[in-house]
Formats: sequence, structure tokens, C-alpha cells
Amino acid sequence: MSNFSNHNFKGEKALVRVDFNVPLDENFHITDDNRMTATIPTIKKILNDGGSAILMSHFGRPKDGPTDKYSLKHLVKHLNELLGADTKVFFANDCIGEQAYLTASMLRSGEVLLLENLRFYKEEEKGDEAFAEKLSKLGDVYVNDAFGTAHRAHASTAVIAKYFEADKKMFGLLMESEVKSAEKVLHESEKPFCAIIGGAKVSDKILIIENLLERATDIIIGGGMAYTFLKARGGKIGNSLCEDDRLETALEILEKAKQKNVSIHLPEDSVIADKFAADANTEICSSDAIPDGWMGLDIGPKAVGVFSEVINKSKTILWNGPMGVFEMEKFQNGTKTIALAVAESTSNGAFSLVGGGDSVAAVNKFDLADKVSYVSTGGGAMLEYFEGKVLPGIAAIKG
Repeated sequence: MSNFSNHNFKGEKALVRVDFNVPLDENFHITDDNRMTATIPTIKKILNDGGSAILMSHFGRPKDGPTDKYSLKHLVKHLNELLGADTKVFFANDCIGEQAYLTASMLRSGEVLLLENLRFYKEEEKGDEAFAEKLSKLGDVYVNDAFGTAHRAHASTAVIAKYFEADKKMFGLLMESEVKSAEKVLHESEKPFCAIIGGAKVSDKILIIENLLERATDIIIGGGMAYTFLKARGGKIGNSLCEDDRLETALEILEKAKQKNVSIHLPEDSVIADKFAADANTEICSSDAIPDGWMGLDIGPKAVGVFSEVINKSKTILWNGPMGVFEMEKFQNGTKTIALAVAESTSNGAFSLVGGGDSVAAVNKFDLADKVSYVSTGGGAMLEYFEGKVLPGIAAIKG
């Protein structure tokens, strides 16, 4: 049993770091509540035990202190709906002010208090100790359930833990499952282990690829970043996305993979377009023979076939980054087919972890989120974890 599941919160005020940084439309309606729903089981466990929950989160990137646009008050109604009408949800117009302390002190068993945006204080992102200590006085127990911010050494994610005894600080259920899933892939992966790495830039993914060379048997590279590798090998890539200052790096990665007996799979063919637009003219073309004036915006049918075959024989799958510009219908087939292959392999017994904003958006778009083993809520945090970095939010609890 985990520390959290073992702990009885009866009579305790649990100070819970959540990640409620959700997108809102111009009328302050939430357009994607995944981050909120993901932490509801943690909050409910605290309330069901007979405890109360004080929730703190950042929201957006306010530059000049408190502004209505970045107020967490816009989330109170929906939070109440998620927890159930019989749960009282209060809101404090500050996170360390008099109202916050007073409301927290009066909170009864089964009640919830949502504090105002932590980032209204510059001290939050600076990891200020005095600010962290003030926050810590609001609760008896500290619960970190915000994996999406675990890579930030902020006051509420890393520094605050030092003000709680070892048995009074713990991960919430979401954080536990994120860490467990990531560790399963990184440290307990069953072979063959296939990492699918996509997205626009090689520079964003160098560290993760290098770390995975020590663990994976196969690395599939798609998306815009593939064309830097293809050009490095001498291919003609037309107007496709390319980081010319990373050509040498791409060659080094290919050489390291060869030495470590890791198979790197680049797309044999591409869906090319004469412009970056939804109404572009398209053709299928060999990925290393793209004519001038044309650009690769998705992987082609041959690549789809090869990649799917690799995925289907894998026992562990990590997917970070799309295969093309899947937001446009003409260029979504590669990403969609790879998502289907990951889902099929999962149904055949593979463990699959999908992480990173665009990959998560893709599995959600194609209704496959429940067909993979785990969908991570932390884009940047997951990326840094797989780069082999120590995440401050995890280290603060684990010691």
C-alpha cells in the first residue's frame, strides 16, 4: 500500500498541490478539464476519511500580480460539480492572506477550500522559503498531486515539503500513478521496448533520445524532427522543417544507436505538401527525395506499415510526440494509425505510456485514451523524467 492510501485523514486538513492550469475560453468556460478530473480521486479519499482539503494551484502566467483573467475563482463552480453538490467548496481570494488562514482554520470535515492563484506571488516561481513556510501553515498534511509541475523547483511543489514531517508529506493518487508508470517504462521495461518520438524539433528531444538509447530496442522518429535526421544522412528534404545546426547531433545519435544495437526507424516515405495549409496540394514521396518547394507534413503509407509492425511486436511502448501535423485532416493519418497500433499492441499485452501534450491530444482526439495503459498528465515533467533528470517535486517527497 502507498503512504497516501494507508494514511487516514480523519480530522486533518490536507494541503493539496493540484494542477488546475486548465484552458478557458473567452467566457471563462473550461475547454478541457482533464487535469481537474485526474485529481478528484485524491480529494475524495481525503474527504471520505473525514478530513478536509485545501487546494492550491498555479494558473496561467500572470505577469503583474492579481488579475481577473488568471483567477482560480473561475474554476469553483466546475470543481463543485466534479466533487458533487453535497460537497461544500469555498474560495479564498488569496493563498497566504488573512482570509485564506481564517477560512482554512474554520474548514470542517468533508469541506474543500480552493486558494487563489499561487503565481500571483513572484515568490512561488522563485522557490522562496518564507512563502513556502506561510503556505505550509494552512494544513496538517502536505499532498503533492501535481505531476505536471514536478519538474519545477517552486515554493509549492518542492520547497514546502521541508516544513512537514516524513509521515505528513506524500504523493496523491495521481502523482503516485504517474511516477509508477514512468518508472515501469524507464526501469522495469520488458523487451522489445519501442520509443516513438515525434514533434517538430530534434533540439527538444536530444536528451530523451540519448537516455532511451540505454534502454530501448527500437526508436521510431517521426514528425518534423525526422527531416533533420534524413538531411543529415544526405537526403533531399525540400522545404521540410530542419534544424541545420543539429545535423551533426543527428549523425552522432544514429552512430550511438548503431554501437548500442538500437534500431532507429525513420519514415521511408512522407505525405508532402506544396504549402503549410489545410487546403495544400499533397503527394506521397520518398522522404529523402522531396522536391524543392514541397515539405513533409506526415509520414507516408510505407512508414506507417513499418512503424506499425515494430509497435506490434513490442512489449513496452513509450510515445511522445505526433507523426505529423495531425491538427489538419490531410496530415493526420500517420499519427492516427500509430495511435491505433499502440492501442492494438496494448490489447495484446504490451504496456504503453503516452505523454506530452500533442500525443495526449492525439489519443483523446481519436478516442483511444482508454485503449492504452497510461496517459500522462505532465508534458514537460514527463519529458524531463525520461531525460534522466531528478524532478524537484518528486525528490522533495522521496528525499
